[in-house]
Order: sequence, then C-alpha cells, then structure tokens
Amino acid sequence: MVFFRALSALSTLRSRSRSAQQSSLGTSVRWLQMETSSDLDLHGQLKEMIPEQQERLKKLKAEHGKVQLGNFTTDMVLGGMRGMIGLLWETSLLDPDEGIRFRGLSIPECQKVLPAAKPGGEPLPEGLLWLLLTGKVPNKSQVDALSAELRDRAQVPEKLYKFIDGLDVTAHPMTQLSAGVMYLQVQSEFQKAYSEGIHKSKYWETTYEDSLNLIARLPALAAYIYRRLYKEGQFIPMHDSLDYGGNFAHMLGFDNPKMQELMRLYLTIHSDHEGGNVSAHTAHLVGSALSDPYLSFAAALNGLAGPLHGLANQEVLLWIKSVVDECGENVSTEQLKEYIWKTLKSGKVVPGYGHGVLRQTDPRYTCQREFALKHLPDDPLFQLVSKLYEVVPPILTELGKVKNPWPNVDAHSGVLLNHFGLTEARYYTVLFGVSRSIGICSQLIWDRALGLPLERPKSVTMEWLENYCRKAATS
Repeated sequence: MVFFRALSALSTLRSRSRSAQQSSLGTSVRWLQMETSSDLDLHGQLKEMIPEQQERLKKLKAEHGKVQLGNFTTDMVLGGMRGMIGLLWETSLLDPDEGIRFRGLSIPECQKVLPAAKPGGEPLPEGLLWLLLTGKVPNKSQVDALSAELRDRAQVPEKLYKFIDGLDVTAHPMTQLSAGVMYLQVQSEFQKAYSEGIHKSKYWETTYEDSLNLIARLPALAAYIYRRLYKEGQFIPMHDSLDYGGNFAHMLGFDNPKMQELMRLYLTIHSDHEGGNVSAHTAHLVGSALSDPYLSFAAALNGLAGPLHGLANQEVLLWIKSVVDECGENVSTEQLKEYIWKTLKSGKVVPGYGHGVLRQTDPRYTCQREFALKHLPDDPLFQLVSKLYEVVPPILTELGKVKNPWPNVDAHSGVLLNHFGLTEARYYTVLFGVSRSIGICSQLIWDRALGLPLERPKSVTMEWLENYCRKAATS
C-alpha cells in the first residue's frame, strides 16, 4: 500500500502543477460546461448549438487552416500512426498524464457533478450522454427525461431475437452483438432519408434518431445474448421505470443495488476515450463515407472484439484466475513475482497493464478501485488485484521495454463483475460495446452536424520511405 500512496501523491502533485498552468483557460471553459438549462429536450438543445459550432469550425478552417500541428516521423508511420494528430473528436480528450476528460471534465469531476440514481451514487450514463452531446452538465430533470426517452425508444422487433436464435451458440458474444446491430440497420432513419434526397444540412437529425435508437436498444439485445448463452434462454423484459444502467443490470438478471451501481459506473467510464482508439476511429472512418450509425457502430464493435482492444477485459480475469489456480488465493508477493516473470518469459504480456497513450495509472482503474474499497474490500480477487498493482509496475519497469507500466481500465473491471455474479468473462467485451455506443454515437452526430469529410489519409510504400529518408539524410 506504500507504493499506492506514493503513486497517488505523485499524481496529485502533477495535477496541481498542470492545473496551475491552465487555470485561466480552465475557468472559462468550466463555466460553459457547468451552465444548465431547464429545457428537457436534448434534440432541441442540439438544434440551437449546431449553427454556432458550424460557424466556429468554418472560422477555424479559414483563419488557421494552414497552421502546422507538428512533425511526424518514419517510426510513427510504421508504428500504427501513434501520436499523429489526424482526427477531430469533440466529445473527449485523452491526456497522457491526467487521463480522459469528457468535454473537459475528469472522471472524479463527472462523479461529483453528474446526476446519480441516489445521493452519493455513481453517475447515470444518460447524464454523460447529455454532457458528451452538449458540453453542458445536465440537471436531474433533464437526465430523467432522457432516461424516459431511451426507454420509449428501446423496443426491438421480435424478429431480432429470432435472428439471434439462428446464430450458432458457439459464436462469440461480440459476433452475435455485431450481427444484431447489423440486423437493426434496416430500421435506419438516415439511410431512408438519404435515399429520398435529404439535404446535407439535415443529416445530423436522422443520425441523431438512429443514434438514440441504437443506444436505447443495445441493452435489450446484449441482455438477450447473455440470457441465451448462459441462462437457458430465460429472457427478462425491461423494467418500466429503471434508468439505463439499472435496467441493463436488471435484464441481465442482476437486481442487487450494488451491481446496478457498478453498471452505471461501468457504462459511464467506458463510454469514450477520444477518437484514435480502434473502435472510435473505425466508427469515424466508416461514418465518414456517410454510412449510417448502425453500419458504423457494427464496424466499431468488430474492432473492439480484438484482443489488443476491448477483448483485453476478458483476458485479464482469465489470467488472474490462472494465477489463483497455480498459486492459490493467498499468493505471496514472491510467488506473484515468479508467475509474472513466467508469463513475460513465455512471450506473453501481463494483461491489463500498459496503454498506447497514458503514462500513469488509468483514472478508470482508480475509480473502480475506489468502488471496490467501498463495496467489496475483502473480496479475494480484489486483494490479488491490489497486490498486482504493487508488484507488476516495478517488474515492467525493470524489463525496460514498456513505456507505461501502470494498470489500465481492463485490469480491474472483470474482478468487480465477477464479485457480483457476472462470471462469464467471454461476455465482458459486450458490456464494453454497449458502453462505447454512448461516445461513438455522440461523435457521429457531431460528424454529420459539422459536415466532416470523407477520411482519406495518404499511404506510402517501404520503397518510398527508404528513398525519402535517404534524400533527407543527404540534404
């Protein structure tokens, strides 16, 4: 625990330093974010905001379109475009040291200011959806209205369930979720309006309809997949008064209030992580071709299903259980070190550690740790996760090949879900997918509102790079 306290103190010191540097800008931005309105209509608020943001983008292009944003290197081209600024993504921004900010608000700030289902509880995902779309913190009445709207939109055709039943039960849950989203695509309002010749200035409105319908219907689809695979097909209908996260937990079969609180937290913190990650970028890329939200989000899910992205949350719990199987629940620090080195020397990674952008402990990990300390401090797997937090970073630092030895969001989520009875690790990425719809669909609406163009970066061959680098070396 000494290691954890030292890390927390260092993070606090960094945050204070950075806050001091950005205080004047932060004050003005925060005022805008905290401004609230009595208007309960989310669509109406967007309709007022969009012309202002269109003019803002137009001015930015006209006055600063030629400003260079930095240099890129051959390593960046060959290394998956790491660090190359190439996307406009309004809903969130990831700082290597501070972590994710949703419209400028950190996770602890969101936990403090977003409405909750009960006093002192976790933020409601609907509140984050409102924040991502408008940049403003909603009040409880606005969130309640949005909860009711999402329940109204959540009805799915009976044929969807029959379609899912036709899939092989051996298909991964993410495969079934992606297929289900594609099935729903026939209901796309955008696709219908586009075929009828809708003016491009109205693209955002039908994208909005598709996006909210998709967000609303995903929990029912995802819950059906879970109940079909693991609970003998005993489907649980939506509750007519629960919020989005509470209803998802209910349809999965979990009515424990703590599990519902965990689902609210989970859906909120996994919703968005700026635009460069695989699922977000995929949705933006596919959407830039004017593919509707169903097509774009299904593509995002297929990226999220990869072991280097969302599937990692499945792999973490399986690895932790393998530690217990070999070493027992009361594993000593020395046994744990030996097992970690054994994993690394076998050519594998320690799942849940490291991140492509972050250079400190993921704030999403930290808030889940705080949830565990509050609700399940004596859980054996949580205690093992805490030991890993002390043991793994020094080993990865000693290894010398890892830029970020700290835990990410996946290092913790599976243990929390497992504690409350959702033990099927193979299903975990589906939860991630439902959550990610909130961020991806919010940005897709703004992509259409701002008229962002078809994405088409330039690619080169190795021969082109070799020739270019030789010329650069002699010039």
